[in-house]
Amino acid sequence: MTTDAPGAPETPAGHERPPPDLRLAGMAVGTWLSALAALYLSARVSALAAAVAAAVTIPLLLSNGAIRTGAWRRAEPRSDRAQLAGRDRALLTSWPPLGGTSRPSARPSFRGVSLAPRLMRRLRGLAQGMVGRRVAVAVLLGIVCGAGATAARVAVRDASAIAGFTDRRTSVVAEVVVRDDPRLVGGGTRPMYVVAGDLRWLRPVGTDEQRIGVRARILVLATHQAWGAPLPGQRVRVEGRLARPRGGDLTAAVISSSAAPELVGRPSWVQRAAGFLRAGLQRACATLPPEPGGLLPGLVLGDTSRLDPAVADDFKTTGLTHLTAVSGANVAIVIGFVLLLARWCRAGRWTAAILCGLALVGFVILVRPSPSVVRAATMGAIGLLALASGRSRAAVPALAAAIVVLVVVDPDLAGDAGFALSVLATGGLLLLAPKMRDWLRRRRVPPGLAEALAIPAAAQVTCGPVVAGLSGAVSLVSIPANLLAAPAVAPATVLGVFATIVSAVWPAGAGFLAWVAHWPAQWLVLIARQGAATPMGSVPWPGGVGGGLLMGLLTVFVLVAVRRRLARQLIAVVAVAAVVGALPVRVLTSTWPPAGWLIVACDVGQGDMTVLPAGNAAAIVVDAGPDPAAADGCLDRLGVRTVRLFVVSHFHADHVGGVDGIGRGRRIEAVATPRHAEPVSGRDLVAGAAGEAGAVLAPVEAGWRSAVGPVDLVVLGPPVEMSGTRSDPNNNSLVLRATVGGVGVMLPGDAEEEEQRATIDHYGAAALRAQVLKVAHHGSAYQEPAFLDAVDPAVALVSVGVDNDYGHPNPALIARLARDGARVLRTDLGGDLAVVRRGGGLAVVSSGSQGGRG
Repeated sequence: MTTDAPGAPETPAGHERPPPDLRLAGMAVGTWLSALAALYLSARVSALAAAVAAAVTIPLLLSNGAIRTGAWRRAEPRSDRAQLAGRDRALLTSWPPLGGTSRPSARPSFRGVSLAPRLMRRLRGLAQGMVGRRVAVAVLLGIVCGAGATAARVAVRDASAIAGFTDRRTSVVAEVVVRDDPRLVGGGTRPMYVVAGDLRWLRPVGTDEQRIGVRARILVLATHQAWGAPLPGQRVRVEGRLARPRGGDLTAAVISSSAAPELVGRPSWVQRAAGFLRAGLQRACATLPPEPGGLLPGLVLGDTSRLDPAVADDFKTTGLTHLTAVSGANVAIVIGFVLLLARWCRAGRWTAAILCGLALVGFVILVRPSPSVVRAATMGAIGLLALASGRSRAAVPALAAAIVVLVVVDPDLAGDAGFALSVLATGGLLLLAPKMRDWLRRRRVPPGLAEALAIPAAAQVTCGPVVAGLSGAVSLVSIPANLLAAPAVAPATVLGVFATIVSAVWPAGAGFLAWVAHWPAQWLVLIARQGAATPMGSVPWPGGVGGGLLMGLLTVFVLVAVRRRLARQLIAVVAVAAVVGALPVRVLTSTWPPAGWLIVACDVGQGDMTVLPAGNAAAIVVDAGPDPAAADGCLDRLGVRTVRLFVVSHFHADHVGGVDGIGRGRRIEAVATPRHAEPVSGRDLVAGAAGEAGAVLAPVEAGWRSAVGPVDLVVLGPPVEMSGTRSDPNNNSLVLRATVGGVGVMLPGDAEEEEQRATIDHYGAAALRAQVLKVAHHGSAYQEPAFLDAVDPAVALVSVGVDNDYGHPNPALIARLARDGARVLRTDLGGDLAVVRRGGGLAVVSSGSQGGRG
């Protein structure tokens, strides 16, 4: 029997694979795209679109042609249709070609021969018209469902009760039902938890108003560490300030809070049981090596709280990051293991389906039934439907129906990248993987290898456009990395699930199972590390929607082109030529870092990290950014193995949160910090990292000087302790002036107007002049014009994160610097930025492209 499911026998030679059942595909596409568009439109416009689609659909459903055709087909017995078809075939074949010996007296039969092809052509045209009509009706019905359902939810989102409070940024007390696990963003000294919830009521702070009952979706941005405790489904009370959401989803408001949550009642028994088992797996992994021990809970439960940031970054680079999130792959592994046991026990088809269904429900409970998990379970349930029905072709309509149901129930999924990846990966496995496998088998590839190659290739092809748009890069090592990882994923996941369950009754047994499971997890870490270190492992690609669409068009073109042999040969020649031509250039020529670099502003997101050369494989590092993985990656790219001096401008998380990455695999000799030790958590983090590295830590102040290699470094500010300012930690930043090979570099940390003004008053404008300026505070508007005039830079570097929420950098500031003759470059646009000598002046080279002369 031929099947469309991966893992089934290939299509026998001489037999055509039956076409996929795509009757519901049009409705799924219409629902998805209309819901996505409606998220960005008003409720009125979306409702109007749904009404127009309904108005167009009804005439199509009730059209005369459809009624007549349908009535004719229902009234006509099957046997009569067969007789008519047989008579037509007889008329067509009863007459020999012209010039035969048949008598010309059978003239009426000639009329039959001339009429039969005409009748067949008319019937074929009618059938094609019906197919087109059905597709149009399916798409229109999808628009009715998607736009209509989303319009109702958008109307709730834009309710005046919420909008009035968000416009005034009112401080409120609200009761929220947590929808998903709190997600930790950043980390370091000031971690922020992002908590999705459903609002139940709110009350303005400091007023006598009664609480207002509101049912709307809300997002909590909280800095208190207690926000890591609430479980999905639990009610919490939060006090904070309302703000407008970014848009593009169903979030009605954002609450920014620094207070601890007030837990109301207890979570459900399901969530408590899941939390108990998850904690058991964490305890079982506590004694394992850090990298595989932190990865294993992510593989099994999607719990990445202990995952090493460097490992997470390597997984992202090599296209393995989907392994650390609960997805359809986790569900498929669990269900596949249960199915294997059921078949080994000779269970029937329906018995196996029921056992797999019970395993699916249990797995959802174990990893917590949050929206992302329910989405993954729905994708996994599609395989159950195919198993129970015995028809793999039922999986494609089931996927389309799942898309329609999920988007109608939760229109937010239409704009969710995880949902898109789940759907595309499932569709690729259902539609592309069998064809790829059969194509490989026809070329004498062994069955097991053909299956192993087809599955990751199909998933990569279908998910590639979304991944390229999100990451701004195309991974060239993703398919081989996934191929090498595949044998280890299932054992690690299954053993991890057993360790989780056993932890409830036998902790020692759970520890042993986790120890066994950590070996395949270690293999995954090794693959990710080597893949991330591969030269030209990923190439830059335009990000955003445009980049995703471009990759999608390119993918479709290649899939269509490879059907022709000449096109396949041409694509292969171009690909080999590109690799052979580009790889030696990438490996043998030192494009990054550029020779003779004087300063590098690292791309660490919304934070600061600057590197000055201090000898062979040695450097002075000023600040560490917010993320250890980003800090470690920048120093790796520069080939830094020894940090001669690590300078902390101030202790905010966006400057010291990545300090662990500075010492990862490197020696730190000395650490310099400001005397202003706020916030205390940042000071403690730096002190702990210095102690672990065995480095000398010393607070410094204005006038301190140090010469390290070719760098002469002097502290200019703060000249006096600043207090009572907008931000005292910012205005007590160390203001540094470095001289590197005769080039002056100004590094003012996050100094704002008050400290900048005090520094000018104390030293005078002449002492501040420098050719290169690291713009203070990520290019915020809080700059002293006289300070900028005193520095008068030729090159201005802005360290800033992509699409940050602070409005950095300030457009007026950037325009002012440009008017004064500075070449302004930003890390969010250019990546790592290196200043080099070129000709008689300076130039800036980014990690991906050449910059202009300063």
